[in-house]
Amino acid sequence: MPTVASGVAELRVKGEDGIFRVFYFTATKKGVLVFHAFAKKTQRTPPLEIELAKKRLKELLDA
Repeated sequence: MPTVASGVAELRVKGEDGIFRVFYFTATKKGVLVFHAFAKKTQRTPPLEIELAKKRLKELLDA
């Protein structure tokens, strides 16, 4: 998911309750950081979800 940041990948999960997306980051010594998940309702990832993901990743990496 390079629109969030370099090194971010997306996991797509389909369950009984709908379709979900999970963003995770692996390019860190802290291990795999799962930092954002949301219910997917459209083909495109909503800009607000991308901005929230960027904010959460920055907070984790700066901690």
